[in-house]
Amino acid sequence: MNAPQAITVTLNPAIDQLVTLDALLPGQVQRALGSVQAPGGKGINVAAALAGLGAPTAALGVLGSDNAGMFEALFAQRGIADACLRVPGQTRTNIKLVADGGRQTTDINLPGLALAEAHLDTVMSTLARYLRPGLAVVLSGSLPAGLPADSWARLQAQAVAAGADVLLDTSEAPLAAALATAPHAAMPWAIKPNREELQAATGQRLDGRDALLAAARRLLDRGLGLAVVSMGEEGALFATAQGAVIARPPQRARGSSVGAGDAMVAGMVAARLRGLDLADTARLSTASALAWLQAAPAREVDANRVQALAASVLLEPCQWP
Repeated sequence: MNAPQAITVTLNPAIDQLVTLDALLPGQVQRALGSVQAPGGKGINVAAALAGLGAPTAALGVLGSDNAGMFEALFAQRGIADACLRVPGQTRTNIKLVADGGRQTTDINLPGLALAEAHLDTVMSTLARYLRPGLAVVLSGSLPAGLPADSWARLQAQAVAAGADVLLDTSEAPLAAALATAPHAAMPWAIKPNREELQAATGQRLDGRDALLAAARRLLDRGLGLAVVSMGEEGALFATAQGAVIARPPQRARGSSVGAGDAMVAGMVAARLRGLDLADTARLSTASALAWLQAAPAREVDANRVQALAASVLLEPCQWP
């Protein structure tokens, strides 16, 4: 394998069990239409999508040694470099209840492996061996029990100091910590929260488009390179210092949306590696998410399919408030 152009970091991975139902009826006994298991966790999904987009990628994280085989098989199949730490125990299982033809997904995320500061130190030492200017580093997902809320902020500072481009995709206190404590020089290159996650991290109501644009502009002024805010069926806002657009897919894909946001992150990284401008970044990222949805439950993107879909992505220019 060529030297990785990107490395994803997943501190709280999971095996996703997707259970398909006609409809979710709380409090009732139901028969599932089907069930499938797949290795997951946000960074794992990003690595899988990046491999499909042709970017040599390494996956760094913490896996339970008792059930690491499913992840190892994915890495071997997709040509992803395995940089994951193994610890005693089992990687958690997350249950995804998919109903109404994929229009409704209920997530039941189980507790993960409890980690200690020593595990984070090992992850940082491993990451240090890959770091170089221009490397894309994706820090994504929740933090497991035992790690402090500033864990992503510490990894972010380490990677940025080495000249890497950091994309941070997390939420709640870890996102707030990474954005609030980072000085200008240590800001990530990009973030991809949804509207609710950005609202919680900034402590501001972001009900309308102007409020979202203003929040994005404040982060850009502090050194962020790209702010992407997913807005569900309204599309996604892509904002840089050069301008802002809202990107929408040409049609809504049916099926489970699990991992589609991670495929969008992969598109953002691939666009960065290719040196694309704002409009083409929005097209590629949105097309990657749509290709992932259309391929479900395979959890992959095909580069040729993404290229075809990108041409049909709808872009709406935005004016700064």
